[in-house]
Amino acid sequence: MLTREKSIQGVLFSSEEIQTRVRDLGQQISTDYANLENPLILIGILNGSFVLCADLMRQITIPVEIHFMSVSSYGSGTESTGIVRIDKDLRVDITGRDVLIVEDIVDTGLTLSYLRELFADRQPKSLEICAFLDKPETRQKPVEVRYIGFSIPNEFVVGYGLDYNHYFRELPYIAILKSEVYQG
Repeated sequence: MLTREKSIQGVLFSSEEIQTRVRDLGQQISTDYANLENPLILIGILNGSFVLCADLMRQITIPVEIHFMSVSSYGSGTESTGIVRIDKDLRVDITGRDVLIVEDIVDTGLTLSYLRELFADRQPKSLEICAFLDKPETRQKPVEVRYIGFSIPNEFVVGYGLDYNHYFRELPYIAILKSEVYQG
């Protein structure tokens, strides 16, 4: 069994830093979408974004709807397979609506690029992306992200919803995982 003491190299962002940044994102989103006719639709990408979605929607001061979608491109490894698979699709019509995709991390850009094309075909009024973490060094496909929590170096991170083999999602901070944990 993996333990924090043996697996975590160090804390990248504390709980306090995260909450401050989420509050700032909520304020920015509230300002940018202040004059909508209908509630803003937040689409959380499971499983990693559920913590961010919960905290973010409490910081947004305009009406929102929240829906979730599950997609995968990692399997059980630490690197993207490059193939995006929809495990759970939306159950809401987004035609003519303002949509904000909420993602935990932008790594290769493959998943978000795929989702942007998929949702564009569903004809929303507007479509933007909010990613908690951005790892620009690993980008394989360009993707425009309007709201970014933090840019990070090319490290494997866990916590605040992000995991390694289902471990560490519960951490209230973002931590760097020791390479020997995921490299064998």
